[in-house]
Amino acid sequence: MNNSKPKIAIIGYGSMGKEIENSALISGFQITDIFEIENPIKEKGIYDFDVAIDFSFPESVLDNVKKISNLNKNIVLGTTGWGKHIEEIKEYVVSNNAGLVFGSNFSIGMQMFFRLVEAASKLVNKFDNYDIMLHEIHHKRKKDSPSGTALSLAEIMLKEIKRKNKIMDDTNRVTIEPSSIHVTSSRVGEITGTHTILIDSQADTIELIHRAKNRQGFAEGALLAAEWIHGKKGFFDFGEVMDEIWGKD
Repeated sequence: MNNSKPKIAIIGYGSMGKEIENSALISGFQITDIFEIENPIKEKGIYDFDVAIDFSFPESVLDNVKKISNLNKNIVLGTTGWGKHIEEIKEYVVSNNAGLVFGSNFSIGMQMFFRLVEAASKLVNKFDNYDIMLHEIHHKRKKDSPSGTALSLAEIMLKEIKRKNKIMDDTNRVTIEPSSIHVTSSRVGEITGTHTILIDSQADTIELIHRAKNRQGFAEGALLAAEWIHGKKGFFDFGEVMDEIWGKD
């Protein structure tokens, strides 16, 4: 990572934007700009930041990426729900010689959880009598369901468990097929995020649970990604950042 901390712009000043601001100031980052609906990014604006951290809205992502890339700045993209634009965004970032890190979850603890679920799925793959499912819970204001993190976890399971070939979410009103991974969601109260993997057989049940206590972990991970992408060019998943830090076997 670059030895000097990048200057940070925050896109979206809701709960996550405020958490990033607080964590950044504690960690010695300089916040130069905060962009929101009342203060949007100007396409030809003069700005001093190095990396913009975007936790705004899915419908704003494409426009935000284009503006930031045109300014020759780098981006950490923590917003989820924009997957249908991924190829367009990647092409725009690469063609403008910018740098971007995206992720369904910037919590370092969740990145550990991804790898635990990957290892567990490899074990489940060897025994047909064990089945697996996922349930996630978030606060009542969350816009996407299932969460981007839940879908990332399900994709890990699909990759490792050969008898599973598709995801069925809780909008389906049919019997869950043996070849499907059932992904369910609840939206209630102020829960930051809980993801539960249930592995079950006639003999026993195993539960793997990640509970976010607050938004601090997401903010710290996003700032780590901002340091990592500072001075780099290209399109990266946050998992690649953590693989480099931990060392990929």
